[in-house]
Amino acid sequence: MTVETAPEARAEGVPRRSFLKWSGAAGGAAALVTTGAHLGALPGVGVDNAVLTTGALSVDRTTWSACIINCGSRCPLRLQVTDGTIVRVLPDDSGDDELLTRQIRACVRGRSMRQRIYNPDRLKAPLKRVGERGSGEFEEISWDEAFTLFAEKLTYTIETYGNEAVYKQYGSGTWNGLLSTSGGWKRLLNLMGGCLGYYGNYSYAQIGTCTRFHYGNTDEQMSNSFEDSAANSKLIVLWGNNPQETRMSGGGVLFTSMWAKKKAGVKIIVIDPRQSDSVVTLADEWLAPRPGTDAALVAGMAHAIISEGLQDQAFLDTYCQGFDEAHMPAGVPAGNSYRSYVLGEGPDGVAKTPEWAAGITGVPAASIIQVARQIALAGPVNITQGWGPQRHANGENQARAIYTLAALTGNVGIPGGGTGGREGYYWPVSEWFPDGDNPVTAKISVFGWTDAIVRGPELTKLKDGVRGKDKLDVGIKFMLAYAGNMLSSQHADINRTREILSDTSLCEFIVVVDNQMTASAKMADLILPDTTTAERWDMAPSEYTGDMAYVIMCEKAIEPLFNSMPSYEMCTQIAKKLGIEAEFTEGRTEEQWVRWLHEQTRAEHPDFPEFEQLREQGVYRYTDPDGYTVPLKAFRDDPVANPLETPSGKIELFSSELWEMTSTWEFPDAGPGDKLTALPEHVDTWEGALEARTNTAYPLQVIGHHFKGRTHSTYGNLAWTKEAHPQKVWINSSDAKARGIENDDLVEVFNDRGRIRVPAKVTARILPGVMSVPQGAWFAPDKDGVDTGGAMNTLTNIHPTPLSKGNGQHTTLAQVEKVSK
Repeated sequence: MTVETAPEARAEGVPRRSFLKWSGAAGGAAALVTTGAHLGALPGVGVDNAVLTTGALSVDRTTWSACIINCGSRCPLRLQVTDGTIVRVLPDDSGDDELLTRQIRACVRGRSMRQRIYNPDRLKAPLKRVGERGSGEFEEISWDEAFTLFAEKLTYTIETYGNEAVYKQYGSGTWNGLLSTSGGWKRLLNLMGGCLGYYGNYSYAQIGTCTRFHYGNTDEQMSNSFEDSAANSKLIVLWGNNPQETRMSGGGVLFTSMWAKKKAGVKIIVIDPRQSDSVVTLADEWLAPRPGTDAALVAGMAHAIISEGLQDQAFLDTYCQGFDEAHMPAGVPAGNSYRSYVLGEGPDGVAKTPEWAAGITGVPAASIIQVARQIALAGPVNITQGWGPQRHANGENQARAIYTLAALTGNVGIPGGGTGGREGYYWPVSEWFPDGDNPVTAKISVFGWTDAIVRGPELTKLKDGVRGKDKLDVGIKFMLAYAGNMLSSQHADINRTREILSDTSLCEFIVVVDNQMTASAKMADLILPDTTTAERWDMAPSEYTGDMAYVIMCEKAIEPLFNSMPSYEMCTQIAKKLGIEAEFTEGRTEEQWVRWLHEQTRAEHPDFPEFEQLREQGVYRYTDPDGYTVPLKAFRDDPVANPLETPSGKIELFSSELWEMTSTWEFPDAGPGDKLTALPEHVDTWEGALEARTNTAYPLQVIGHHFKGRTHSTYGNLAWTKEAHPQKVWINSSDAKARGIENDDLVEVFNDRGRIRVPAKVTARILPGVMSVPQGAWFAPDKDGVDTGGAMNTLTNIHPTPLSKGNGQHTTLAQVEKVSK
């Protein structure tokens, strides 16, 4: 394998070398200090949108673009350009206020796009580390030097350790761009022999794994759409589901959930420890269980339903395995059905009465009975769970328990009903950039990469969830982190993660590709400055937008700022050095690939507009020709002809596969809750609600919630969004009073993993004994190691969940104290 040295790709008059150091500034921003030539002013930074809108503005042209981030939908933007500078960002001006043709209005984040494009934190040139890893000390290098270094290190890793030592990190900073989601990096690595893969994602690793054992899916099982609920449901149960904040864009289900509530008048119950905006805006009733106790709450409701004979026995007999002893797989001892578990006839001998559930969850028994009766008697009920309940140490069981409640009441596969999964949607039909197949079969959990760095050859199938082979042969030695902030933000236990990454004898080379100088970028050996969507060609299909799908044109509005470069062009230049340019590009430029992808879509869907027509109109909306989303309808209509992909072909409340795995999987370092169960039982876990009652050092449960000012960590450095939505920890009024904390006091939240310093939001809108920290804040440690940015994952545990080996990051205990002046 040889590395070709090619002429410099892009210099643009920037000096070949100048020493740069990025140092943390207040609020998690970064200041650039240079000892070399000034890299140029940020165009447009001094232009204030609020001023621009007061009078006429002369613009050269207006192009369509999109906010391509991982919020659950995509929103169109119209970028107005003057003299090569974006001077104004306008929202979608097409569509109307009807359900399936609605205008796709961008939220506060997308409307702040100029602040992201012209941000002081923009990466301006390729950088190579010169200090200790994590020190933030880099020197500027040319693109040719950067491409050569990348190619040499990749080649060395493959030749020395094998392709399994190469890892492309999970990241979602650019999401649902037909080209930019990949950026070309997966294709490049696959052409070089592949890399260690991963399964799952940080959004729903637990439910994405456990669903296979319940419904037979290899991903989460969606529920009915809110559009269907508006037409057919009598009740919607939002279980840990907060569409008003997590899906708040104009194209997302904020609109459709509001439609179901305001236009159709469907009753809505919200179950959440925090009185979210969805509770305030949508809820007729609110139940607030302790975090991590959802399976117990379901069991208490099930006891009330079974005791009163309100279960849909005909549905359970026909479509389910494991509800009662008469419908269990052969060879399983008596007492292992879900009914036996609930009524106390199982191995533990404990009846899961509403009173039992009340003692665990904190929800009064009378409320448990009342809501259980409503769910059983209301008629078609759409139980839709968000991804908060499954992001716990016992998250797999919690997700399956909520699925089970939908089956218990016979709501699966019917109009107005639901499966217990997240609200349904019509997946877009656009063609995606072809990454090719990964020749490396081995995969780890998306959350397991720090373990794979530290003890890769020790990771096994039965102990660590390795897939594709029985064990790994080598640890991660070369890591590529593209459009993500996992290294110092979204992964758990930031301090421990940074300690692992700082050891260059473990992971030997780290490449970060981004357009902002994040804390994760500071952990790199090589930084490659990417462009924003406004500086490249792409298209953006919708994602979780209900039964209206769409695609947005993303035209290149301006030339790449400074010495940045689109990822596809970077990959092309690296491929050239590696001798695989022809195979990588197939003779196409970035724009030509976007045009080609659209033509592939039109070949299957000729109703789609031609490229130039879409370029003019900006957005193309379309709907499912089969109507509203009702998952598993075919199974409900004829379960024999349309069996599920479970061993029984039925919904498995008792999982045959999990029953076998309980005796084969290994938990050598097991803590409380590290076990598998064939039923969706409540399991007390490490740092869970039960331990919170006896842990005097860290007595408060800490969860994270998604936040209007950011999508994960994206937009976390914008002045507007930080002013509108400042980072604060939510604390119940009683917990605050006991600690002498008042609203807006500066406090420190801490445990033995780290400490964050943020203002307090003292409120009755969160359950006593619980705190919530908006997730995704930029990590900004001071000289004493206290994170002044308020990054939730400074506190969270790196310990994986038992089945998916996923991120149980909502299972955390901590203490809080007022900062003395």
